[in-house]
Order: sequence, then C-alpha cells, then structure tokens
Amino acid sequence: METEPTGGALGGDDLSSSSPATAISRWTFEVSRRYQHVLDKTVPHILNRWIGCLAVVLIYAVRVYFVQGFYIITYGLGIYLLNLLMGFLSPQVDPEMQEGPTLPTRGSDEFRPFVRRLPEFKFWYSITKAFCIAFVMTFFSVFDVPVFWPILLFYWLMLFILTMRRQIVHMIKYKYVPFSFGKQRYDGKKASSTENMNLPRD
Repeated sequence: METEPTGGALGGDDLSSSSPATAISRWTFEVSRRYQHVLDKTVPHILNRWIGCLAVVLIYAVRVYFVQGFYIITYGLGIYLLNLLMGFLSPQVDPEMQEGPTLPTRGSDEFRPFVRRLPEFKFWYSITKAFCIAFVMTFFSVFDVPVFWPILLFYWLMLFILTMRRQIVHMIKYKYVPFSFGKQRYDGKKASSTENMNLPRD
C-alpha cells in the first residue's frame, strides 16, 4: 500500500503563513509600532509639538482661504475642537460626582495637581490629527457643500460663548483652576526647613 505524503499539509501551512494577508498584517504592525515609537519620543517636547500643530493649522487655513470653500468641514472641525477643549479644561473626576477628598480651596491646603479629563498629549494629538484629516478632505469636492459661512461662524461663536460660560461657572462653583501656574508647591528644601524649625532647642 502506498502512503500519502504528509509534506503536502506542511507545505500548505507554509504557503498560508506567507500569504499576502499575513505579509500585510506584519507590515501594518511594524508601521504602527514605529509610528508609536516616534510619538513616544515627542512626549517631552511640548513646545516643539505645539509649534508643529500651529504649522498644520496655518497650512489648513491657507488651503481653505485660497480654495474659498469647504466651510462645512471647518465648522465640524470647530465643533470637534470645542469638545476637546472642554475635556482639556475639565477635571478627570467631576466634583459633583466625587466622593472623598476634594480639590484644595485654601492656600494652606495640600497641593494637588490638576488631573485633566483629556491629558495634554492626547489634546495635542487629537487636534493635529483632526486638522490633517480635514486637510485631506479638502481635496475631495464631495465635501464642498455650499453654505453661507457667516451663519456657521456666528452659530459657532454663540456655542463657544455659552459652553465656556458654563465651564467658567463650574470652575467658580467648585473652586478649581485647570492650570498649575502659581499654585503652592512643596519641595525638599521647604520640607527640610520646616522640620528644622520643629526640632527642639537646647
């Protein structure tokens, strides 16, 4: 009796492992890994990141100005940016729902850093990515919906004023500031000097 060779099954596995889908999956994983590595290296360079973001915003603004269109994309972009701004200015835990220690309300209270609902890096990344996507969309005429842009601008300004007013009222009510500038900090020197003052004298 002749036995069927088993190499066919192994050969089929080799072919499946080197299929185009597997190669594309590996390539995609490698690209995403390198992209994430580049992003991680930009984390400490806050000023440079925001300068690059400003450059992207200016490129988009120049593009829309010369094309004289795509106002509906700009309006949607403005709504998205407003939503990001609210997350950036809001605490991670809403004081209305918080149980336990609250934010310091007096100068003698212990310093607690403001923890944002949307961290600075994600805030920057989301803005930059949104403007890049909007810039690409300006090359497709299907997104150029004819609208009267002053109405959109007026509506967005009213929405911005109402939203910021509500946010400022919330900040005043719960006595928090979404920035750490000027807040009292405790370093090692101050702590050591305090301990020396409390030492008993002969």
